[in-house]
Amino acid sequence: MLSACVENLTGGLEELKEHFQAHYLELANYRDKIPLDPIYPVYLERDAAGQVLYVALRDDGKLIGYFVGFVSPQIHYKSCLTLTQDIFFINPTYRNGSPKGALMLFRAVEAEARRRGVHKLYYGCKTHRETSALFERLGMEETERMFSKWIGD
Repeated sequence: MLSACVENLTGGLEELKEHFQAHYLELANYRDKIPLDPIYPVYLERDAAGQVLYVALRDDGKLIGYFVGFVSPQIHYKSCLTLTQDIFFINPTYRNGSPKGALMLFRAVEAEARRRGVHKLYYGCKTHRETSALFERLGMEETERMFSKWIGD
C-alpha cells in the first residue's frame, strides 16, 4: 500500500543515499563533467535548523520515492516563506503511466508546507523528464524557466 509521510532527513539519509545514483543517472545534466557528490553536512545543518522538508513515498514501508526541499524566507520578500524543491524522484517501476504516487507525494508536501506556514511553492523539472502536467494537475502555474550552460574546462 502506498503512503507519503513527512520524515526526518537526518534519520533517513542513509536510506535515501541508496537511491541517489539511479536518480542521478536518469536526471542529471552534465553527468560526463560533474560527478554525484552531495555536500551532506549542509543538508544535515539545514535539517537541524528546521529548513528541510523531506517527504518519503513508500510502498508497504519500502522507500520508492522522495521529495526534499528547503524552507526559507523568499530573499526579495522577507514576509513570504517559501518551499523550494531541491530534488524529487519516484522509482521508474512505480510510475506506470499513473500519477497516483506522485500526486500522493506532492499533496503530502503541500500539506506539510501549509502546516509550517509556507506561502509559496517552487517546483521544477528537467526538460528531458517533463513533469509539467503533474504540476498543473496540482494547481500550479508555470512562472519561470531556467537555462544552463557548461562553461568549465
